[in-house]
Amino acid sequence: MKLVTFQAGSERPRAGLVTSHGIADLAQASYLIFPEVAALPDDLLNLLYLEAVGLDQARSVYDVIEDSPEPPALEYFDPLKVRLYSPILRPGALLDFYTFEQHVRTCRAKRGLDIVPEWYEFPVYYNGNPRAITGYGDIIVFPPNEDRRDYELEFAVIIGKKGRDIPVDKAHEYIAGYTIMNDWSARSIQARTMKVGLGPAKGKDFATSLGPCLVSADEIPDPRNLTMTARVNGEEWSRGNTGDAQFSFEQMIAFASEGVTLYPGDVLGSGTVGTGCGLELDRFLQPGDEVELEIEGIGILRNTVA
Repeated sequence: MKLVTFQAGSERPRAGLVTSHGIADLAQASYLIFPEVAALPDDLLNLLYLEAVGLDQARSVYDVIEDSPEPPALEYFDPLKVRLYSPILRPGALLDFYTFEQHVRTCRAKRGLDIVPEWYEFPVYYNGNPRAITGYGDIIVFPPNEDRRDYELEFAVIIGKKGRDIPVDKAHEYIAGYTIMNDWSARSIQARTMKVGLGPAKGKDFATSLGPCLVSADEIPDPRNLTMTARVNGEEWSRGNTGDAQFSFEQMIAFASEGVTLYPGDVLGSGTVGTGCGLELDRFLQPGDEVELEIEGIGILRNTVA
């Protein structure tokens, strides 16, 4: 099941269900198909706050649409004629990890550094800016005078249940689904400000793209074996596999929730896959470049540099 946040015409953004007939308005579809049950929320964050009940009901709506000999009499929107936002418009938290050894080794070597032993002991992360979330098709505006504009190819998990001190063997129960993440980076600003010893916030907090959809966890039987690719203006720049990560999402969830409460809609990024950014390749983006990130089973996240 794929869920999106979409906008048709001048209407406000709302939750949608991706079907073989087009995108169905989730709240409207649930009301018309199951009138005896309260309609589902028209916002995916509010849907996730219903936890398993909300996702199960959305799945029931999807199954009715797909299994009916004739599609139910709903309005279906052409995915090519609507605007797609980040699946979660306003996540409460955006945690970005650092779990691909090739990326870590290459980027640290460019600064004359080795990988510290502690990197192998626990999955570190930084807190991103959840107020700078962008979606599919959005124009990405880098900070003024930034000359090393970069993308980062990442896999992300969206939390579906409130939890704290979550054990690794239970962490899968807290995963609502997966999406693609582009952790845009202003490398010149990042290099300058991180000399102080904190960061990389200032080099990151202008934009993070998520999308094009939230794919429910049951649709991704093996999240540790998905091909990841990045293309710039149609040319492949990056290729990797989700299984190359040193830590699983379950381990990331367990570590992030130690003494901290995770909430539905929180986003955890995997970190950049090996070769998954221009910094590793000594190639940077120019105004007008179109960047496509693709992960097997999820789709393509496309953006253009301003």
